[in-house]
Amino acid sequence: MLDLRRLRLLRELARRGTITAVAEALSYSPSAVSQQLAALEKETGVRLLEPAGRRVRLTAQADLLVAHTELLLEEMERTQAALAQSLNETVGTLRVAAFQTAVLRLVPYALTQLAQQHPRLRVEVTELEPEVAHPALVAGEFDIVLGEEYPGHPLPRARETERRDLLTDELRLITPAVWSERSSLSELASRPFVMEPVGSTAREWATAACRQAGFEPDVRYTSTDLQIHLRLVENGLAAALLPDLSGAGDRHNVVSHPLHDRPRRQIFTTVRRGATRHPKVQAFTSALKAQQAPAARPEPDRT
Repeated sequence: MLDLRRLRLLRELARRGTITAVAEALSYSPSAVSQQLAALEKETGVRLLEPAGRRVRLTAQADLLVAHTELLLEEMERTQAALAQSLNETVGTLRVAAFQTAVLRLVPYALTQLAQQHPRLRVEVTELEPEVAHPALVAGEFDIVLGEEYPGHPLPRARETERRDLLTDELRLITPAVWSERSSLSELASRPFVMEPVGSTAREWATAACRQAGFEPDVRYTSTDLQIHLRLVENGLAAALLPDLSGAGDRHNVVSHPLHDRPRRQIFTTVRRGATRHPKVQAFTSALKAQQAPAARPEPDRT
């Protein structure tokens, strides 16, 4: 009998390339990963790894096993979902990873509803950016991820996962109330901006929006925390390009302006392939859709 946990480690090695990378991603020691893979070799009776300089590489037999592992893990997810559906109550633990504004503006409503409707369902929430959360989802650390996708910047979709669009979130220009230039992005060419770090899709989208308006933004402040963005705007120090879920509409001393073409980011959920119909996942997704999040537009149900 093959151990699915060890098969998952082998798959992660195929994805990440080194035992060290697998260990770091899954919070194991490199020696523990090596021991588990050695045990898997004994279970299969074939050689799975071979030296490649200071690293190791998968043998042809290991590649074959990884390909079948995808099917095994997906079928296991479907089996677990079917077993859970056979129960009269949604129970257990649901591990959620979500980006900051979702944790602040979407998740609390859903948690309140779940506590009332499914009191025996324990929900654990971790604030985590999608580029970190999605590999952790595939590795089995989370059950569902709330992600964001900016217009014109589609995210890669792992074949091991299934995505469902949840709602859209309008992106707006946010300026200090004390500034005279208040209506158009093109008027702010000489003003300072606060944006997310270079390399993030939010930064790429915001920079492209400014360039489309005819200027290169003067980015003086950088933070992944959109509440910091809002505080800088409130204090008259910068302009920002922010989604409605950031809560700009609740802040004093700022003005929110619609942008040309009313761009929206897409909010979505991702689960491992085969887990979409698990009652825990469905309960959480339904709770997200049922609550009326401020300034967010629900997507039609595509499940």
